[in-house]
Amino acid sequence: MPVKFADRMSTVHRSFIREILKVTEDTSIISFAGGLPNPELFPVSELEAAAVAVLQEAGPQSLQYSTTEGYLPLRKYIAARYKEKKGIEVDADEIIITTGSQQCLDLLGKVFIDAGDKVIIERPGYLGAIQSFSMFQAEFITVGLEDDGPDLKELEAALDQDNVKMFYAVTNFQNPSGLTYSDAKRAAVAKLMKGRDTIFVEDDPYGELRFKGESHPPVVRGYLDEGGILLGSFSKVAAPGFRLGWIVCGGETRDKLIIAKQASDLHTSTFNQHLVYRYVTDNVLDDHIEKIRARYGKQRDVMVESIKKYFPAEVKVTEPEGGMFLWVTLPESSSAMDFFDEAIKNKVAFVPGRPFYVDGSGENTLRLNFSNSDEERIVEGIKRLGTGLKNFIAKA
Repeated sequence: MPVKFADRMSTVHRSFIREILKVTEDTSIISFAGGLPNPELFPVSELEAAAVAVLQEAGPQSLQYSTTEGYLPLRKYIAARYKEKKGIEVDADEIIITTGSQQCLDLLGKVFIDAGDKVIIERPGYLGAIQSFSMFQAEFITVGLEDDGPDLKELEAALDQDNVKMFYAVTNFQNPSGLTYSDAKRAAVAKLMKGRDTIFVEDDPYGELRFKGESHPPVVRGYLDEGGILLGSFSKVAAPGFRLGWIVCGGETRDKLIIAKQASDLHTSTFNQHLVYRYVTDNVLDDHIEKIRARYGKQRDVMVESIKKYFPAEVKVTEPEGGMFLWVTLPESSSAMDFFDEAIKNKVAFVPGRPFYVDGSGENTLRLNFSNSDEERIVEGIKRLGTGLKNFIAKA
């Protein structure tokens, strides 16, 4: 007898990136596909010491059930860091600790999105958000990205439509494009959002990974009188395996999100919260982030210079000042999906761009990750891609 699944499952597919990562389990393949932090930078010894200290000093408490909102000292630390580093006032009571920032998206979908509700996302957009919001049968409106942020005319037109529940944006070193909103665009977005029922959700997992240029105001929330939801994560500045993220919001929204999280998992791992808090209090997190910035900056530079040396001139590439990704645009007649098959034969992997577009466009785009490869493999991998691209484009 056939199994009858919920209607929502017909609108959601396997993550294309997760499927590609299965291919790259072959260690002979140079992978620029996953959005993975560099494991050589994980603070293993410091975390080991923190784990021992937590178990010795707060063993039973750290292994017990906890509050849905999360470990209060950790929430106070996050709030204080927002004030110190980003110049915005956040109360610890506005913060909910989540099981990774991906859970933030799931909870927001549960609380806000009914089938057919409209959600604005960037074009190209973050694949994890597309997949999560699709689970709730959202209708997507896409807004194109310019070099300094969203196309404001497209954004205003999208916001003027009926029943637009949410605008989801990654404003710093966006995944997948690597682009960052300028000061002017941040202010303009905030101005467009004011006075509307549409919720602004700003995801900022990469904001502290800047290694070039002048620092921008880190969050659009700083321009808003009130409102706006901010998402954060320890995955890129500590280690992703802890699955520790957070939502910043207040009022009734916070209450609804807590109810949704209680129904989802009761609370995020108590031990992991204690462990990360002990790590950030026993060590200087900024010192660790500086190591990440230095390494990623070198890897980014090597990839950019290798692309200039080996890629055909007609291929365009972004040069972000931080984050983890470069965005590549091939000639319009080229298919990155088709080129992916050729690249795998040459033992190199990337992510074709089409899955980042909900409107079916982006066929000639692809994403490269530079954070999870050493410099030697970056040079070799880009050289292989360059040789393949020249042959591929010539045949097109």
